[in-house]
Amino acid sequence: MEIKIFTVDAFTSKPFAGNPAAVFILEHELTEQQMKNIAFEMNLSETAYVLKEGDNYNLRWFTPHSEVDLCGHATLASSHILWEKGLHNKNSTIHFQTRSGLLKANMVNGKIELDFPIDEAHQIEVPDDLVKTLGAKPIYLGMTKWSYLAEMDSEETVRNIKPDFDLMETLEAWGLMITARSSTMEFDFVSRFFAPRKGVKEDPVTGSAHCALGPYWMKKLNKNEFTAYQASKRGGVIGVKIEGERVKLTGEAVTVLEGKIRIKN
Repeated sequence: MEIKIFTVDAFTSKPFAGNPAAVFILEHELTEQQMKNIAFEMNLSETAYVLKEGDNYNLRWFTPHSEVDLCGHATLASSHILWEKGLHNKNSTIHFQTRSGLLKANMVNGKIELDFPIDEAHQIEVPDDLVKTLGAKPIYLGMTKWSYLAEMDSEETVRNIKPDFDLMETLEAWGLMITARSSTMEFDFVSRFFAPRKGVKEDPVTGSAHCALGPYWMKKLNKNEFTAYQASKRGGVIGVKIEGERVKLTGEAVTVLEGKIRIKN
């Protein structure tokens, strides 16, 4: 059996930046083990599987290690492919059925806008092992459904942190985002995201993290719309807007690879 595969750089307007995701457009359902095996073979932070079901699309995401409940950049990449390849009308909303409920994508002023649920953090005490993991103490620590949200004292600290990934794997949450107010006028805040327990030491650009970062910075900066930068080696720009219990994530994407993968039935 042959399946169409695309590699897309998400949250960037140029190739070899942003966050790469593999996108598979399926004609038939794959087994969970097949999806895990393919994601392991692709060895990207996320592999997305898209299967049309009526007017909607079933969407699942896998790291090289396991399935995840929510992924921003691979959803943006999937939307990009559906529109770029003429599989969905650009003037029509894409509806994705996922483990996190119904997600939507629209084309707005030449960019892709995703409609995601808020994942608000609640404040917790800072564990000693987290300080050891980062080599610095956060000025705030919150917990979302899956991840820590740690505000650091400066953008410089965020950019320079070299985490202890072995120690990070022993922490309660599987994800860790660190953030600070931007030191420039170009962006409102910066962040980085780590998930070694999911097989991703540092994710280049993490859309889903901004479902928590957006509400956090809304309270800090007293506004609901932001331009955010994820300060990984590849880097990426994310537009963030809070609307009630939803977060609008805006970005661009570039296709860098197209082909087919062969698997045994």
